[in-house]
Amino acid sequence: MLMAARRRAGDAPAATLDGLLATKEIAITCGSGGVGKTTTAAALATMAAVHHGGKVLVLTVDPAKRLANALGLEAFGNVETRVAPAAFAEAGVEPRGELWAAMLDTKQSWDDLIRRHAPDARTRDAILANPLYQNLMGRFVQSHDYIAMERLYELHAAGTYDLIVVDTPPTRNAIDFLEAPQRMAEFFSSRLLRWLTAPARSRLVNFASKPFYTIADRILGTQFLQDIAEFFMLFQSMYDGFVERARAVEKVLTDRRSTFIVVSTLESAPTREAEFFIAELEARKLHLGAVVLNKVLPSSLLDRAATTVAKRFEAAAAAVAAAAAPELAAAPDVASLERVLREVGASFLNFQVVATREAETRARLAGDPEVTASVPYFDSDIFDLAGLLQLGDTLWR
Repeated sequence: MLMAARRRAGDAPAATLDGLLATKEIAITCGSGGVGKTTTAAALATMAAVHHGGKVLVLTVDPAKRLANALGLEAFGNVETRVAPAAFAEAGVEPRGELWAAMLDTKQSWDDLIRRHAPDARTRDAILANPLYQNLMGRFVQSHDYIAMERLYELHAAGTYDLIVVDTPPTRNAIDFLEAPQRMAEFFSSRLLRWLTAPARSRLVNFASKPFYTIADRILGTQFLQDIAEFFMLFQSMYDGFVERARAVEKVLTDRRSTFIVVSTLESAPTREAEFFIAELEARKLHLGAVVLNKVLPSSLLDRAATTVAKRFEAAAAAVAAAAAPELAAAPDVASLERVLREVGASFLNFQVVATREAETRARLAGDPEVTASVPYFDSDIFDLAGLLQLGDTLWR
């Protein structure tokens, strides 16, 4: 079992992602859109299954359906699907454990939640049959974010998986992901909800609220208001459960067996998002295990000797062009060759400026987490398990 092989959480800080994930049961990846967060989550889960053993699940709550392609699955959904051993064999790897994947199905997860936690069969059936239910669950306050936390809590509490790697929505949505349980509990005790449900609780509408209902009835219709009131009254019967599970989820996230991994590139906008989320984690006293920086320029660009060569190359472009032209098979004119050589030298120096800025940003971000991992540009996109393993190997080291 993976758990038997783990070091106790609370030991010395991890020096690598390998060491970090060996001590955790939940790893939540966060970051702005387009920084490689989904791919990073899949790669980390893949490496944990290969090297640590046990059962590892990667759970995506990002509506984008990119994870199936990366894992070689035709499709997957709310029910966990195992990545076939044949897919690993095709990639030339024999994993010690099992890799599973799931994507949150908001409606199905809400249905399952109601079936489990409704106080009785009558309430359960009334909620599921309510004409507003299907529409509202896709749009109503924090429904997607809340049910994502419910699903994570449910999977962790079941104890089926030794490690769950969660791929969240883009950063500021991920803050909603963290706050959703508490917001849901607050909503069910809010003044707005009391106003919406008042007509169903009593046929008497007080003088202060009458204008509200008169306008609402004119715009929405009496039946619509009645349906809303009935719907939320039924849901309020599960209020205590919402509050209880909100506290349980918060306890899981603050547990030392859970960690957060912030994924970013070193461009200015994603970096600001990463710094924002790091500050939010610190304010909430949640564990920041790692920062993963994707598409980082090579450190060779910072080599001082190479800088000198580039400057001399740019300055001596004319002489180099004159000397090299006769040696080329299709000898171009010397002026064109000189122009190309100058551009090569100037481009190196420009990339060096960017690499220097990246190094400064990386050093700033590296002060917060236990682990900072950098991933270079890859020659091609990652679209299969072999690519995930290549990325994972870079992260692991």
